[in-house]
Amino acid sequence: MSGTRAAVIGGFVVALALFGVLELLARRPGSRIPTFGDVCAYVMQYEVGRVPVGRIGVFGFWWWVGWHFFAR
Repeated sequence: MSGTRAAVIGGFVVALALFGVLELLARRPGSRIPTFGDVCAYVMQYEVGRVPVGRIGVFGFWWWVGWHFFAR
C-alpha cells in the first residue's frame, strides 16, 4: 500500500471517528448540538416554490459519493 493511499484511508478513519464523537455529544441530554438526523430533516424540508431542492441536493450528494467511491 502506498503512503498516499494510507494517508487518505487514515483521513477517512479520523473523519468518521470525529463524526461519531460529534453524534455522541449531540445525543447527550440538554445538548444544543443537532443530531445527524435533525440536520438531514432540516435540509430535506427545504423547498423553493414547489421544487424540493433539499431532497434533490441530498440525492445528488449520495449519487456523487456512489459514483466516486463505489463505481469501479
